[in-house]
Amino acid sequence: MASTKSKILILGGTGWIGQCLVRASARAGHPTFALIRESSASSNPAKEKLLEEFRAAGVNIVYGDYNNHDSLVKAIKEVDVLISSLGHDQLPDQHKIYAAVKEAGNVKRFFPSEFGNDVDNVHAVEPAKSMFEIKVQMRRILEKDNIPYTIVVGNFTSGYFLPSLGEAGPWSPPTERVIIMGDGNAKVIFNLEEDIGTFTIKAVDDPRTLNKILYIRPHGNIYSQNELISLWEKKTGKKLERVYVPEEEVLKQIQEAPEHRKIPLSIHHTAFVKGDHTNFEIDPSYGLEASQLYPDVKYTTVDEFLDRLI
Repeated sequence: MASTKSKILILGGTGWIGQCLVRASARAGHPTFALIRESSASSNPAKEKLLEEFRAAGVNIVYGDYNNHDSLVKAIKEVDVLISSLGHDQLPDQHKIYAAVKEAGNVKRFFPSEFGNDVDNVHAVEPAKSMFEIKVQMRRILEKDNIPYTIVVGNFTSGYFLPSLGEAGPWSPPTERVIIMGDGNAKVIFNLEEDIGTFTIKAVDDPRTLNKILYIRPHGNIYSQNELISLWEKKTGKKLERVYVPEEEVLKQIQEAPEHRKIPLSIHHTAFVKGDHTNFEIDPSYGLEASQLYPDVKYTTVDEFLDRLI
């Protein structure tokens, strides 16, 4: 059966989500290829260590650059499926990847750089608004040109958003007080990065997910920030002061924040104030929920993740 599994090329394979995709692909027995810039690997010891791990798992390291059209086309022609996991800074370059996919002409499934909000169902302010619009444009191009695709909506990653109990900023649990955007009642979805990788790779050869959106929305990972804080208080036996920031003040903070803080703050605003993860139903004509589609996947719940932080 292993020989029937699609060959997968992953772009951005050393990134936050990318490395989880690479590991999940190799673990599932897919011939796995990761496109890596040689210069970035040789100048970064941590990245070189990660590449050693990949090689040990049987991953094929392909040295190249998505900015080099010919080398990218050549790499794509060797595989069946292309997964792009470029970071938000690189999203404007995704049209280069798409151009290579079109020229190669052999890709039976393209996973564009998504993995966050459903960008067709957001109420975002700048700069998140422009970032999401780039993803929307790619969706429309794929639909128009009949390129086979799967979109993965992973919502928020546990490793990034849960240590602070949803507060925008710190990387460790609050000890005295926690800042809450809005009223703290919007339902937000948190998924472990490794689980996003697992669900994504499950979808690669699944005909049910062709030209569909795969929503990773498992029941055990949907919490409001108030519920999240209460769960943490129950685990630790310590009450936290809750400081609520009304939306008007949140918008002001986004405008006045340093440039590097504007995107995370505006992304938090979409979920924790606007409720954009859960304020719509999944339309079965184009959307599927991952944990229902793959009930065999034992995903890590929010409750289990918080136990790791104690």
